[in-house]
Amino acid sequence: MGIISMIVVGFIVGLIARAIMPGEQKLGWILTTVLGIVGSIVAGYLGAALGFYQAGQGAGWIGSIIGALIVLFIYGLIARKA
Repeated sequence: MGIISMIVVGFIVGLIARAIMPGEQKLGWILTTVLGIVGSIVAGYLGAALGFYQAGQGAGWIGSIIGALIVLFIYGLIARKA
């Protein structure tokens, strides 16, 4: 059940991040889900490094969205150069 909830939350976080980020992102629903999941992982590690979260503690919704925005920004920079 944990994997299914992670996929659903990742999809929702990815959709919110894509809606907030200006410009057009040509991502399908699978990449949107991956964006949300990776954004949550990035937020967890970044939050732990900055002292916002304990080691092993998951990032919240807002942290996950911010992490997904960071990942989406980096993806946009890489895609623009290619």
